[in-house]
Amino acid sequence: MTTLYQTESKQTLTDTATIKDFLKSHGIWFEQWETPAQLTQEASQADILAAYADVLDPFMAANGYQSADVVNIHSGIENYQAIREKFLAEHTHSEDEVRFFVAGQGLFWFNLDGTAVFNVCCEAGDLISVPQGTKHWFDAGPVPNVKAIRIFSDTAGWTPHYTSSQVEQQYRAITL
Repeated sequence: MTTLYQTESKQTLTDTATIKDFLKSHGIWFEQWETPAQLTQEASQADILAAYADVLDPFMAANGYQSADVVNIHSGIENYQAIREKFLAEHTHSEDEVRFFVAGQGLFWFNLDGTAVFNVCCEAGDLISVPQGTKHWFDAGPVPNVKAIRIFSDTAGWTPHYTSSQVEQQYRAITL
């Protein structure tokens, strides 16, 4: 179940429509798509992209996206802690970061000006678009299990621009 946790009020939202409205009010686009494909833990990027090409290709064409890749993080991955640390540091991107979760789950954290830090636990079927310049970080958890398709207009947009704020350090204890 997708959840949204507000750190200041310690309130957890579980109603999809309420979560969508909250995110929309902060410029973050959120939808839920079907995820019928049965993917193995070791599924390749090509296999995952092919499994969702029927929804992904028209979405990308309609919205001007040019590139997609797959984040496939699981317990068998080598150097997971180093990979996790990279995602855990607050950063921005030079364009919107769109992720479609096809299996597992992960926490997207947001640090928006004028709003208390919050996170969204995204799961299979969740499609989220983080607007360019939005301060955020991502946590696949101590025991990772996430497959997500990342969608960008240009591969240069994938490059994280780290803020060095260290704000994420305050929230390390909150995980999946």
